[in-house]
Amino acid sequence: MTLLILAYAAGLLTIATPCILPVLPFVLARVGLPFRRGGLPMLLGLAIAFAAVASLASVAGHWAVAANHYGRGIALAVMALFGLTLLVPAVADRLLAPLAALGGRLSQQAEGRATAGASLLLGLATGLVWAPCAGPVLGLILTGAALRGPNADTALLLLTYAAGAATALAAGLLFGGRLLAMAGRLRTARWSDGLRRLSGATVIAGVVAIWSGLDVGLFTRLSSAGTTQIENCLLALIGDARAAEPGEPRPRPLTGPQAALLGAQQWLNTAPLRPQDLQGKVVLVNFWTYSCINCLRVLPHVRAWAEKYRDSGLVVIGVHTPEFAFEKDAGNVQKALGHLGIHYPVAIDNDFGIWRAFGNVAWPGLYFIDAHGQVRHRVLGEGRYDDSERLIQTLLSEARAAPVAMPLGGEQASGAQVAPDESDLHSGETYVGYAQTRGFASPGGQTEDTEAFYRAPATLRLNHWGLGGSWTVGGEFATLNGEAGRIVYRFHARDLHLVMGPPAPGQAMRFRVTIDGAAPGADHGADVDAEGWGSLQDTRLYQLVRQSGDIADRTFAIEFEGAGVRAYAFTFG
Repeated sequence: MTLLILAYAAGLLTIATPCILPVLPFVLARVGLPFRRGGLPMLLGLAIAFAAVASLASVAGHWAVAANHYGRGIALAVMALFGLTLLVPAVADRLLAPLAALGGRLSQQAEGRATAGASLLLGLATGLVWAPCAGPVLGLILTGAALRGPNADTALLLLTYAAGAATALAAGLLFGGRLLAMAGRLRTARWSDGLRRLSGATVIAGVVAIWSGLDVGLFTRLSSAGTTQIENCLLALIGDARAAEPGEPRPRPLTGPQAALLGAQQWLNTAPLRPQDLQGKVVLVNFWTYSCINCLRVLPHVRAWAEKYRDSGLVVIGVHTPEFAFEKDAGNVQKALGHLGIHYPVAIDNDFGIWRAFGNVAWPGLYFIDAHGQVRHRVLGEGRYDDSERLIQTLLSEARAAPVAMPLGGEQASGAQVAPDESDLHSGETYVGYAQTRGFASPGGQTEDTEAFYRAPATLRLNHWGLGGSWTVGGEFATLNGEAGRIVYRFHARDLHLVMGPPAPGQAMRFRVTIDGAAPGADHGADVDAEGWGSLQDTRLYQLVRQSGDIADRTFAIEFEGAGVRAYAFTFG
């Protein structure tokens, strides 16, 4: 009973987590309907969809997560159509002729003539969007489900969690309904029409926020530290309740950041970790993301430590917290693990829950936890590897009550993972999207979110760059519209990298790199040949230049052969 109460409380708490915020407009858009035909069926559909997806994820593994990814896309399309009919029903009827009947029914829903079935359908769609965002407490419940297999206890816990979340959202419906009733008493048609349009605009804004990944960025920054603290308390209490169940092992419950690790929404390279997997162990946590050059250059050391000290009691955990939207796809992360040779456990932290629990602020972030569960030290960024390894040896020696001493160092780095040449590095990370860019030098500047033709400058100052051809520059990346396009950059560094991706996953596209107008020859990077040719197949970081001789100011250019290429950020080493 205690565990059910805590699961219900955890469900209530989801109303305060960052990624639930974009879902609220879909719920509040139903406040004008009778509760039996509007709110109740929608909340029921939401709970059913959520519990179904969570149950599948707990027993069916990665394929269920992939299926839910496509289900979310369909659900977002349905919600966008619903918001459009609220915002401009007349325009929707003209533009969406094949879906006119559906548009009319959705528009009628907004005016209060909805059926319970329609509300149930919208609730199912909302549940598909919301399920991946529920939080670390749900992760702990799913961990138990995956370990024990499907059973009545697991189903009841998931249903209780969903009921708590539905209760919180029902409160939002009630509050919104009262506001609508106050507006209705004004008996003003203009007010009613404006409220309907505002509701539609809010729904569409929510769809855009979820689709673009804004929920990870903006809403994470707006979330309060108090929510994370409450989640951690609930995690500890659930651990106590589980330990008290008859017939169950009684490991000491984990608290603080260690407990948050068990709330990962998905694990790669391992089954979900349990408290007994971490208790009494020295734990190294590495916050990283697979297109981050600084993270890549730390990996050879982390891999070496994981292998060297595994038998001495060290547990290495990678926490993959994405910077770009494409890094939220667990399939992309899984492919990167194989490419990078990572075999230790990796937790997917798309909602930044573990990141916030540790109070982390940068990629990469290394956290050293002793056998008593205390964070003894952290290192942000690259370097200090010998000091970090000595600390690992010290913590292991304390845990084993016996010296652990091995020669420092280990795996040799190659490609983009080689340490930078700090003595001759005069160029820094440069984002291509307008949200964080600098040094853009094409005449006329960038045109935001609109297709425009750019001319690459004939000459560039150091650390300035430009586009050539037809591009659409968004906040996060720039997309090539024409069949041919180029990017130029004046840099001073041994290495040049570019995070970029093809129009569609697995769609190979050729590109060519030149340095000062000529083939790179011996100065080519790991992802191009001496003539400068390379193939773009996955969205990731590509090493395009590694100079073999003296470092000087050089002009880099890359040319693409086909539309749809996305360019994200330059980094140097």
